[in-house]
Amino acid sequence: MRAARLIRLVLLLQSRQSMTAGELAAELEVSERTVARDVEALSEAGVPVYADRGRAGGYRLVGGYRTRLTGLGRDEAEALFLSGVPSALRDMGLADTASAARLKVSAALLPELRDAEHSAAQRFHLDAPHWWQPPETPEALPAVAEAVWGETRMTAAYRRGDGSTVTRSWEPHGLVLKAGAWYLAARPVGGREHRVYRVARFSEVTVTDERFDRDPEFDLPSFWAERAAAFARAILRETVRLRLSQSGARRLRAHTDRTAAEEALAGGEGPDERGWVTVTLAVESLDVAYEQLLALGAEVEVLHPPELRARFARSAAALAALYGEAETVSGP
Repeated sequence: MRAARLIRLVLLLQSRQSMTAGELAAELEVSERTVARDVEALSEAGVPVYADRGRAGGYRLVGGYRTRLTGLGRDEAEALFLSGVPSALRDMGLADTASAARLKVSAALLPELRDAEHSAAQRFHLDAPHWWQPPETPEALPAVAEAVWGETRMTAAYRRGDGSTVTRSWEPHGLVLKAGAWYLAARPVGGREHRVYRVARFSEVTVTDERFDRDPEFDLPSFWAERAAAFARAILRETVRLRLSQSGARRLRAHTDRTAAEEALAGGEGPDERGWVTVTLAVESLDVAYEQLLALGAEVEVLHPPELRARFARSAAALAALYGEAETVSGP
């Protein structure tokens, strides 16, 4: 631990040129007395650390000294590629590893480029969760992430969608953060097929020492894209027949599944003499279709199924009754 701290201290001074004892103590999460002892140890080892006395003093490296101890470890290199998603690193317990990797990169840069990390952070920020939806940070995530990075088998209890719980062993291949929710791509031990699991449903996770042979043909981005598309198709179990005005056709993508809307419009009939088109739209359920299509107001007419058309007719009648008698408001 101390050796790693000494290296980090040198890298900090190399990247920032001069730092006070208080600043170093805050970065290294130690006391200022520990910083003084570490600086003394570095000096005895031949590292030219110079202490400037006085109120504006601090520690600096003499004569442009540069260390060659900037090689990234495997875990640091992997974490560096995720450094654009700081919340994900923090949730997986990799924030410190990524910080060390960024520091090594900063130390290797020319002095005029060392503000690159700060300038980039001020120009790009990723906020993954949806609006009005707090991010999900599953309690089991750090342990699951450890198994993924280490390519070791894990045992855990998993709560299924029907509420039942199963306990088994998995070979975890990758993690996905989708709209603030974490998912695990894993293969049950002894199984051949990779499946998707919601990390929040795992409990009692134990990371074993048993390594597994990672499937060389498994590609996480491709796997996720395929499963996500299959999931989207699977939940669209119903179809409805609609007539849409030009305005309704333009707005359909914003209120229903975008892919389903594009497919419906691409295969639509018309336009007729009024400019309306007739389409068949895949929807999750008739209840969901009612909620979604209601937002289009008078720009959509439901043709089929009859029960959904009747529901819209009742809503239209209720609205007509509510707004049928115009109220006259006298001005001053």
